[in-house]
Amino acid sequence: MNDAIDPELELADQLLQLLQAAPAGLSEYELIRQLKGGHSSHIPNLPLLDNLVLFRTHFLVFNALYLLRERLWDEQRAHLAISPLCVQLQPYRAGGAGLSEHDPLRDYYLDLNNLRDTREDDVQKLLTSFWTRMQGGEEKQAALELFELHDSLQPLNLATIKRRYRQLVSQHHPDRGGSTERLQSINKAMEILERYYD
Repeated sequence: MNDAIDPELELADQLLQLLQAAPAGLSEYELIRQLKGGHSSHIPNLPLLDNLVLFRTHFLVFNALYLLRERLWDEQRAHLAISPLCVQLQPYRAGGAGLSEHDPLRDYYLDLNNLRDTREDDVQKLLTSFWTRMQGGEEKQAALELFELHDSLQPLNLATIKRRYRQLVSQHHPDRGGSTERLQSINKAMEILERYYD
């Protein structure tokens, strides 16, 4: 009997091992870096310079994280807190809200049609929409979204924002293979956030 191994579950197991070794949690960027460093065959083995490659890598990791969260909850082993800035295993609490609350992000990432059907022009539209909102009076919210701080559970201050800014600049600097356009977006977002948090 030949049981095929579900690739998403294999990626979930790899993520679980990484998270078990980091009790304080890991950012999405760090998870992807470690997966690539471990030569995971479950995410694209390409530089994250292209918007579509970046989107697909992000989607696959979040799909596996949501699958892992459900599995750990069903087994009453742990709760998995999922945020781009910090993915962390937390103790299982019986009777907690768990997975009962409707989570549109969960629905999005567990629907593989969103991965299959999203093309490069769709990713570009998402980025354009982001900047349109930013110019339309929602600049603070848009800048926080770019920095992936919009759903932070911790109170935000300028030190936290600057730390995230340095991470993003390091990650997307053209000298490290990033794009000038992305770096300009990050710098613009930092200027906006400094006005609100200075």
